[in-house]
Amino acid sequence: MTKKRVGVLISGSGSNLQALIDACAQPNFPAEIVLVISNNADAYGLTRAKDAGIPAHILNHKDYASRDAFDQAMHQLLELHLADIVCLAGFMRLLSDGFVKNWHNKLINIHPSLLPSFKGAHAIRDALAAGVKITGCTVHFVRAEMDSGPIIIQAAVPVMQDDTQDSLAVRVLEQEHVCYAKALRWLAEDKLTIVGEKVGVSN
Repeated sequence: MTKKRVGVLISGSGSNLQALIDACAQPNFPAEIVLVISNNADAYGLTRAKDAGIPAHILNHKDYASRDAFDQAMHQLLELHLADIVCLAGFMRLLSDGFVKNWHNKLINIHPSLLPSFKGAHAIRDALAAGVKITGCTVHFVRAEMDSGPIIIQAAVPVMQDDTQDSLAVRVLEQEHVCYAKALRWLAEDKLTIVGEKVGVSN
């Protein structure tokens, strides 16, 4: 089996990166992580990559004159490592239109809500504030608009009456780890079709 080559972009602790590392460690998994890029030198995800023997690069966005220049540097690194797929795993930078176009239908993201509800960086807080009884997580293909794009998989998480942001986030994260590995498997196995911005999964 020829495994698809994956680049992962991170900014923080990298728990979703770890879930993907664990999935890729399974002998029958159709993808392998060949590169981790972080815009934050202190990201714990860099340690996770190092522990797994995965090449990791720090690209500080502040070292680049523009978002386009930073994204071009990431693009070149991904191409250098012959990446087929790019996964965003807590990457806290908006991507330029050019980067998104370069990786069209090869770039996926995980978000801690049932999109299209509660986009943005405070999805858990916003779900609690809205008083919803169910939230969850979404893996989706990335488009130029933030937290939009064809939805690959979602999981629902009940909101308990006494939930705090922390307690709810823990349960959402558990589902994120499951969903992200599934979505990457399907993408790597070419099981996903997109028609009219809706995703189909073949058996």
